[in-house]
Amino acid sequence: MAANNKITVLYVDDEENNLFSFKATFRMKYEVLTAISAKDALTVLSTKQVHVILSDQRMPEMTGVEFFEIILEKFPDPMRILLTGYADMSAVVDAVNKGKIFHYLDKPWNEEELDQTINRAYEKYLEHVQLKIMNEKLADSNEQLEFLLRQKLLS
Repeated sequence: MAANNKITVLYVDDEENNLFSFKATFRMKYEVLTAISAKDALTVLSTKQVHVILSDQRMPEMTGVEFFEIILEKFPDPMRILLTGYADMSAVVDAVNKGKIFHYLDKPWNEEELDQTINRAYEKYLEHVQLKIMNEKLADSNEQLEFLLRQKLLS
């Protein structure tokens, strides 16, 4: 977990009241970071380690899906959750296919459902981190074995 043993959650929404509400609801349980725009969120991501990102779908500069697409290359590790107040199935499909989201939730969000989703997303985040570490160790072991094999063949 984060240095303070809390899951770090970044919530991106162009409606300031939603940001205040989220922070007030979850500040004791999570390290809550907020951003009023995708541009601000990119700044936060470049300075803080984030485990879970929640983004509103409908924002003026870019949609939540577009934001998730942009961050995938540079910040692939955080789990992504899309929130929207509109039943827009094409947005959900795009979010899954392009933004590689972990989950989709309707706004206004249900506190318990959102809390459970954040925790499941964090568990998935930890699984991805563990898998990355194991793959790196496996790659190192393979390199060492190849080196030893070359040495043996040369002798």
